[in-house]
Amino acid sequence: MAGIDRVGSLVLVVLALSAAPLAVVAGDPDILTDYIAPLGASPGNITGQFFTYTGLRAALAAPAPAPGASFTATKASMAEFPALNGQSVSYASLSFPVGSVNPTHTHPRASELLLVVDGALSVGFVDTAGKLFTQDLATGDMFVFPKGTVHWQCNKGTQPARALSAFGSAAAGTVSVPVTVFGTGIDDTVLAKSFKTDVATIQKLKAALTPPKP
Repeated sequence: MAGIDRVGSLVLVVLALSAAPLAVVAGDPDILTDYIAPLGASPGNITGQFFTYTGLRAALAAPAPAPGASFTATKASMAEFPALNGQSVSYASLSFPVGSVNPTHTHPRASELLLVVDGALSVGFVDTAGKLFTQDLATGDMFVFPKGTVHWQCNKGTQPARALSAFGSAAAGTVSVPVTVFGTGIDDTVLAKSFKTDVATIQKLKAALTPPKP
């Protein structure tokens, strides 16, 4: 039990210490035209279809996720919707089965404005001074995550939840805290010294927090 408590405490330390170094921010460049046409396309041939995206229909119409399912995000960023290039906006549809979590992460190029459209969520972020902000949200509530801060959302309720997130970038980027720290091959000794623990504990954290390889 002591070993589990020790690992759990280190997870909290990882979150706190990761907040400042991960809070590296940037922004989309301004453009000098109304929009950016696809490479090789003639502006005269562009219609309203170019500015339309239907990729969120399935996500918004999907039945409620079953208990035990994982959190899912369906993005509408520049990669999926090329018309967003240069517009500094994007969206994501978020689905939270009961008990699921959108793990700690950052968006280095955008703040995030989350709207709960169904159910309830518990959310939070850590600013670069190390202060923790948390809030429980109900349907219709909004919450803003400042650009570059470590943040998360989770469903602690008894019903599935859905949310829409708007970003101030066409490509906000996502940096996962667990994967960045424990899943990118950083030397065990470096991590052990960084978090003032031993290699065995770091290896336990890596085993628990590194996603399985596809």
